[in-house]
Amino acid sequence: MEKILILDFGSQYTQLIGRRVRELNVFCEIHPFNHYPEIDGSVKGIILSGSPYSVRDEQGPRIDMGSFRGKLPILGVCYGAQYLAHFFGGEVAASNSREYGRAHLNSIVSGDKLFQGISHNSQVWMSHGDTIVRLPENYEVLASTEDVAFAAFKVKEEPTYGIQFHPEVYHSTEGTHLLKNFLVDICGCSQNWTPDSFVEATLAQLRQKLGNDKVVLGLSGGVDSSVAGVLLHKAIGANLTCIFVDNGLLRKNEFQDVLDSYKGMGLNVIGIDAREKFWNDLAGITDPEKKRKTIGRDFIEVFDAEAHKIKDVKWLAQGTIYPDVIESVSVNGPSATIKSHHNVGGLPEKMHLKVVEPLNLLFKDEVRRVGKALGIKEELLHRHPFPGPGLGIRILSDVTPEKVRILQEADAIFVRGLKEWGLYDKVWQAGVMLLPVQSVGVMGDERTYENVVALRAVASTDGMTADWVHLPYEFLAKVSNEIINKVRGINRVVYDISSKPPATIEWE
Repeated sequence: MEKILILDFGSQYTQLIGRRVRELNVFCEIHPFNHYPEIDGSVKGIILSGSPYSVRDEQGPRIDMGSFRGKLPILGVCYGAQYLAHFFGGEVAASNSREYGRAHLNSIVSGDKLFQGISHNSQVWMSHGDTIVRLPENYEVLASTEDVAFAAFKVKEEPTYGIQFHPEVYHSTEGTHLLKNFLVDICGCSQNWTPDSFVEATLAQLRQKLGNDKVVLGLSGGVDSSVAGVLLHKAIGANLTCIFVDNGLLRKNEFQDVLDSYKGMGLNVIGIDAREKFWNDLAGITDPEKKRKTIGRDFIEVFDAEAHKIKDVKWLAQGTIYPDVIESVSVNGPSATIKSHHNVGGLPEKMHLKVVEPLNLLFKDEVRRVGKALGIKEELLHRHPFPGPGLGIRILSDVTPEKVRILQEADAIFVRGLKEWGLYDKVWQAGVMLLPVQSVGVMGDERTYENVVALRAVASTDGMTADWVHLPYEFLAKVSNEIINKVRGINRVVYDISSKPPATIEWE
């Protein structure tokens, strides 16, 4: 399978480059600049990412390009472009006027494939403190902005390019067009990476890998595990058993609703009611990380006990997706703190099972497209993300059945309201937080001293950054009124208007 390699120097935008390449139906892989696979015949081109470092820093990333420079097309983006200039005879210096934000290509050299069809004065997004002040002798300038003389360049007699702007971000209005020029016209990619082709290839690979072996999969009701389940079901049929655990921290009625939807898809699903175990083990725990670890430990114990009832299981299937894989092999090594609910660490070893991850090449938006190709209902595919520990990390104190009840009722009103007002699909994730705060209120002729909840709704593409959603005041007023009137134990509702960063999406 043909592919593009993206070599990551630590940029916040690297995953976005990958997503843009995939959106153009070209398969790509992201690897750390210092740990990438052997360049074989499947590689059609190389993209060098940006970086938080300066090429002038002693500790800045360095790469040996001897295995591909001059042999394959290269596109250096920001740091990648400055690296191609600085270490091959040019000069990069700190810019007198740091260019950050929108800029315009007021000069474009015609005739080169990279800028074919790009408009004069095209808007691009800059994000750098350094700038190239001199190109190596065998380089030629392709585009400039008012402040940056060498916004884009090419090495003469070889398909090596550099651009000091970010074509992958939304604000570079013709960035996707430029990437397509590089991928198709310069690298010769055939654009055959589609959801249908992924399904066809993955089913063949799963059948070959798994044979007649039995597989067990932990379902969560979310998009990733659901798509993984349907893929595996199509590949191996009755040899797949799915386990769905009710940890007592799901949304209102979610356990039965999800079980019903899975049965409609033909999946063999075992539902386990483990609410009492989770609630008992969480009693008195207020530290967020201890909560996460307790929930994770209990899940492993419940899942393990149930899985052992199935004879001759050899594989554990997981809904791991590509960003999880990238995070575990980041430029600076494995991430220092990966939230403990992001994986079920230790489960494969404990159960002596091999792991199969049918979605570990896909970004979240690709998972949804593959799910659509598999015929999964839109309602399930476009569900908001829901954290693994569930309402356990939306109760900002110790977890009790009564607090879970209060939060489930408030959350159900909020989410139902978003759907009724046509706002659900405009929000990436929404939920309610039960705060460890009580406030004075008046209900009827009585003074109350009850709980406060915070509504949270954010817009995002992948959860790495998120903006709070400007929900209509009329909607917020209606939801607030309904929660206070209908949910016993709540007398005050607030709305969270903080973005990520600096805040996170969840409160714990």
